[in-house]
Amino acid sequence: MLSRSQHDEDNLAPEACDGIAVLDEDDMNEPNLSNRNSQRPDPAFLFDLDGTLVDSVYQHVLAWREALEDLGIELAVWRIHRRIGMSGGLLINALLREIGRRVTQTEADRLARMHEEAYARLRPQVRALPGALELLTHLSRAEIPWAIATSGRPASASPMLDLLHLSPEIPVITRDQVERAKPDPDLFLAAAKSLGVSIRQSVVVGDSVWDLLAARRASALGVGFLSGGYGQDELEAAGAYRVYQDPTDLLRHLDEVGVRSAY
Repeated sequence: MLSRSQHDEDNLAPEACDGIAVLDEDDMNEPNLSNRNSQRPDPAFLFDLDGTLVDSVYQHVLAWREALEDLGIELAVWRIHRRIGMSGGLLINALLREIGRRVTQTEADRLARMHEEAYARLRPQVRALPGALELLTHLSRAEIPWAIATSGRPASASPMLDLLHLSPEIPVITRDQVERAKPDPDLFLAAAKSLGVSIRQSVVVGDSVWDLLAARRASALGVGFLSGGYGQDELEAAGAYRVYQDPTDLLRHLDEVGVRSAY
């Protein structure tokens, strides 16, 4: 189970958590690669979580709307959806900038806390996306390395990971383990390092433009899913090499992203 580390957005450091890879701060971009990983023909896969492997995007949207309304801020759902995939702090700043509203750090902390509380009430509605378990199982059986990198913190990510029945050796990188979340590349760089592979040998899979921007900045190949609500044109413009409907669709087309042991 993941630890429930509570860190300030501006003062974050990697911590040891059960089931989560612990990272060195040095040399994040180019880890020491094992001979096997550096010579293997198949890429490694770095997955976003919400909207990519679990169907949770709209629950997050509604939770943010409830939190904002509790603070007297009314925003249309579509505006909130456009920012899902960013870290909570960036999302709050971006949304409020659009309406010309500023909040204090105390108010921002309260918004983040209210979002977590609202999302916890909606969490029972969340399911794994179609094909997610099958895709991850196939990669594991084919001995293709993969990891999960999420902008969520351990408290919100842990129940979503339970839906995927992860084995303990699968690396999971959460917001509290990196200095900056998406659209910065830190999460995916850390995930590649945890696998012992080069980021340039990795495929980043995500459902938002923020995932794909982070993939591009990390120098990884980006693959987009439509399951988070963004359109194909938007995902491609953000850097997606291929766009698929969901995990099932990717499983059927793994050869298109360089997997020789395709399904």
